[in-house]
Amino acid sequence: MARLLIGNGAGFSGDRLDVALPVVRTLIARGGKAVMTFETLAERTLALGVLARRGNAEAGFEPMLLPLLRPILSLCLDNAIPIIGNFGAANPRAAAAAIARLAAELGLRSPRIAVVEGDDVRDLLDDPGVLWPEGRPGGSIIAANAYLGAFPIAEALGLGAEVVVTGRIADPALALGPLIHAFGWSAGALDRLAAGTLAGHLLECGAQVTGGYFADPGVKDVPGMARLGFPIAEVSDDGGIVITKADGTGGLVDRRTVTEQILYEIHDPAAYLTPDVTLDVTGVTIAEEERDRVRVAGAQGHAAPPTLKATVSLEGGFLGEGEISYAGPNAAARARLAAETLRQRIAPAQDSITGNTIRSRIDILGLQAVFDSDDAARGANAMPDGEFRVRLAAASPDRAAAEAASREVLHLYCTGPAGGGGVRIAVTPRIATTSALIPRARITPRVSLIG
Repeated sequence: MARLLIGNGAGFSGDRLDVALPVVRTLIARGGKAVMTFETLAERTLALGVLARRGNAEAGFEPMLLPLLRPILSLCLDNAIPIIGNFGAANPRAAAAAIARLAAELGLRSPRIAVVEGDDVRDLLDDPGVLWPEGRPGGSIIAANAYLGAFPIAEALGLGAEVVVTGRIADPALALGPLIHAFGWSAGALDRLAAGTLAGHLLECGAQVTGGYFADPGVKDVPGMARLGFPIAEVSDDGGIVITKADGTGGLVDRRTVTEQILYEIHDPAAYLTPDVTLDVTGVTIAEEERDRVRVAGAQGHAAPPTLKATVSLEGGFLGEGEISYAGPNAAARARLAAETLRQRIAPAQDSITGNTIRSRIDILGLQAVFDSDDAARGANAMPDGEFRVRLAAASPDRAAAEAASREVLHLYCTGPAGGGGVRIAVTPRIATTSALIPRARITPRVSLIG
């Protein structure tokens, strides 16, 4: 039975740079056909790429692209392991050019690089057929990108691409595309497409399926967290899946890690919508074959939805932040006094600075924050002594208003309770996101070969 090994070397933009090499070495050691994938896009990452491209026409792709690929490019080219990544972000062609320059810098032959485009749908948002589940947004749109499917990746590999660079694409498509190419799966092979989508979903978040974001000491122990290994999927032409990880690395793959990742970000286990298939995982079985090898079976596929989801990113005003610490005897009371002082000082400032509305939240870390409401009402029974950090977050459409709010934390140094220290303030632009559903017939992916 034919099989394809699919390795993963990143689960988000900014992931570790030392994890891809052990994966590639494992793929080579195990032999047979293999591909290497990198998933580096989150909902707002593309908007950041668009903003970067405005100031530099050669920017807009994954900032850490070259450090990600430098350790493994030669090995992949020498061992016929295609590299597939959505690290093109807002500028796939510039990313492809950067990869070609990296190959030249390393003394390698020029790789065949394919670019997948067509996800930018800003010019389609006014079409009458577009649906807005959360309502048509106002404000200035930064980016709008549809989630493309796996078949353009398969097409690129069919053209002989050794590196495939995409922008916005459905995360599981990074794995499904090479499976379609390797095994000739058609658009009507729904259960096969479902299995490939499930394999891609298990890989897409990197170390989450090998013990990352899973460890809970004494409850879910994970060995070797400092050298956590990244995952590999062994997928056969009949849709069978085995999840494992890079040899000689820490972490673990077991029934629990796989189960958690299957359910991650799936709003309906019976109908997980992707561009290529609607995935049903309600009948999936998970079995531990041996240490760090888990077999997954039973994915079912239904027809793909008639629309493609697009993430629309908009300018979201500014966020002013400030933090200050209180420690020692009676620290809890001093922290509460600081919080109340901030509330009273910010309230009139909302009207006097610019007239813009300021939405604010004040938390006392150590008393309440993560599980509380914006009213910050918890923590009344906390220990009075200890170490507490007061945090202010103030959102406004006006930078000056956000800056003025954050400076109120700085003012607590000499006009607040005793013993405050460690102030940090910052103002950052915000990006808001919403979703649009675009008829798939209006979107045409484009694949071109470079080099």
